[in-house]
Amino acid sequence: MAIKFKVLKESTETKARLGQLDTPHGTIETPIFMPVGTRATVKAMTPEEVKGLGAQIILSNTYHLYLKPGHKLIEEAGGLHKFMNWHGPILTDSGGFQVFSLGDLRKITEEGVEFRSHIDGSKHFISPEKSIEIQNSLGSDIMMAFDECTPYPATYEYAKKSMERTSRWARRCKNYHKDWENQGLFGIIQGGMYKDLREQSVKDITDIGFPGYAIGGLSVGEPKKLMCEMLEFTAPLLPRDKPRYLMGVGSPDYLFEAVINGVDMADCVLPTRIARNGTVMTSQGRLTIRNATYSKDFGKLDPECDCYACTNYSRAYIRHLFNVNEILGARLATIHNLYFLIKLMENIREAIKEDRLLEYKEEFYKKYGYID
Repeated sequence: MAIKFKVLKESTETKARLGQLDTPHGTIETPIFMPVGTRATVKAMTPEEVKGLGAQIILSNTYHLYLKPGHKLIEEAGGLHKFMNWHGPILTDSGGFQVFSLGDLRKITEEGVEFRSHIDGSKHFISPEKSIEIQNSLGSDIMMAFDECTPYPATYEYAKKSMERTSRWARRCKNYHKDWENQGLFGIIQGGMYKDLREQSVKDITDIGFPGYAIGGLSVGEPKKLMCEMLEFTAPLLPRDKPRYLMGVGSPDYLFEAVINGVDMADCVLPTRIARNGTVMTSQGRLTIRNATYSKDFGKLDPECDCYACTNYSRAYIRHLFNVNEILGARLATIHNLYFLIKLMENIREAIKEDRLLEYKEEFYKKYGYID
């Protein structure tokens, strides 16, 4: 089996746990944040730099790689690891979220989804079987079942139909996937913002049986309070001995909530996306480095950070780079933001080990400016 997971320690004060996830390309300490390399690259970074920040696993996007350069070309190159020169574990999403976010450009049927490319308008069709075929070609360590990501808001009837279709598609994905020795396949829980549907989805997907489970359809525009309520309800229903993955969250408060509720893995484009716009996460909260207030600030981006950007450059210099549209500005902000979240998760693992996660959360929130 490609994926093996064991819980090493459980928090005495929360549902958090320390774990070890073994994959064909390396062992991952959990809980973990996964940087996103959508098109076979973490934007603005070399794979060596990403590894140097402490990243243990990255995520790539099935939909985008299917469109360009094409999964068959990547397979010909020797798979995604070789193609992009990343030798650690890779998780690929199923393409479901991207396809469903196309709105009027797609049509959902029981067989799959017909859609038009956002690049050139060409017609395509992805079924559960096609998604697995693409991910098999990419050769990722962890693949995701093709699901229908329920939007927010959604009526009960829509969420129910969507959840039931996701379950049927999950079974088709499992039946089609053959290489369990080299690639793990995770099932995805849906059900919108309805607890009974979430519960049914957990039952359906775990009955099919996968080596790991993801909670999908959260952080899709709903209020934070509702997201936390659904997470708190859903996560403990998942098998204790399998990795739990909360899809698409990357702000520090959401990462804390995820871990406290027993989640082992999370990913998001947030740190790299906001970095390119000149926003950085610091121990004292977010700051927008373009602002004039930093024009003569010769201190670090974050006084408590020892990343490459903070060790070598000042706020004033990085602000200057952004204001003259120099690429290095986006690179330095990206390095810092990714390091910040990777280090945060490292500190969270240490806090779980020492049974002081809630104390660490309170310390972090006070400095960061969160009110909890």
